[in-house]
Amino acid sequence: MSTILKFGSRWWLVLTLWPALLHAQGHPAEPPNSQPQMPTISAAPSSRVVPPPPNYHYPNGQTYVYSVEWHLFNAGTAKVSINSSGSEERVVAIADSAGVVNALFKVHDHFEALFDAHNFCSLHISKQTEEGSHSKQTEANFDYTRHKSGLDEKNLKTGETKHADDDLPACVTDVVSGFYYLASLPLQVGSTATFPISDGAKINEVTAHVEEREQVKVPAGTFQAVRVKAEATSGLLKGKGTVWGWFTDDANHTPVQMRSKLGWGTLLFRLQRIDKE
Repeated sequence: MSTILKFGSRWWLVLTLWPALLHAQGHPAEPPNSQPQMPTISAAPSSRVVPPPPNYHYPNGQTYVYSVEWHLFNAGTAKVSINSSGSEERVVAIADSAGVVNALFKVHDHFEALFDAHNFCSLHISKQTEEGSHSKQTEANFDYTRHKSGLDEKNLKTGETKHADDDLPACVTDVVSGFYYLASLPLQVGSTATFPISDGAKINEVTAHVEEREQVKVPAGTFQAVRVKAEATSGLLKGKGTVWGWFTDDANHTPVQMRSKLGWGTLLFRLQRIDKE
């Protein structure tokens, strides 16, 4: 049951790549297949969030729908969408458990993130998590004028509240928007990107390596993709989790598959379809 509890509180996190790094347990995983990795061509870069190019188009009005597998079991579904809100972008991620996981530990999580469309700097995160008998509301704000982030949590069952502050650099992405930030990068084989990511209270550096090109088959179709390895490279969680993401090898960089091998099991997200407004 303890494994189910850990799974129930974290399974959705691999969907955005970064949260799994921030909450992972266990030791670094081996690559997801035996093919040799391509060496990176750049030295370790400074950690920063790079603004999207002037002609970049966000996939507004699109919802990515994923199936979630855990030890070959159907664990649930996850949806991630993005829409324009003036000069800002709003990301919504929803996760629902299913099958054996739902019977043992029901999960219904709703996340929203707001970031500046011009520079990708996160502005606000809102999370409502319903996991088993636990229910919590979380709000995180990023104040770049004061260089401070603030996290407020409320236990919706007991009414207990918590508050935490952290120093804030010039720009960070967050555990929800980071999903789209990675897709906005060139993703050339051999390249490396390092950037700060926050959950509202703590900041970690994440390094993403574009390893190689592969063909990936998922329910939504067969795609030529680039495989990206992402892992925390600084902070308390350095070396405690690795996530691989497969993005289409085109201008869209659609995330078609995510995989993470953690101490308590392997999670696999596979694209089922893309819904459009």
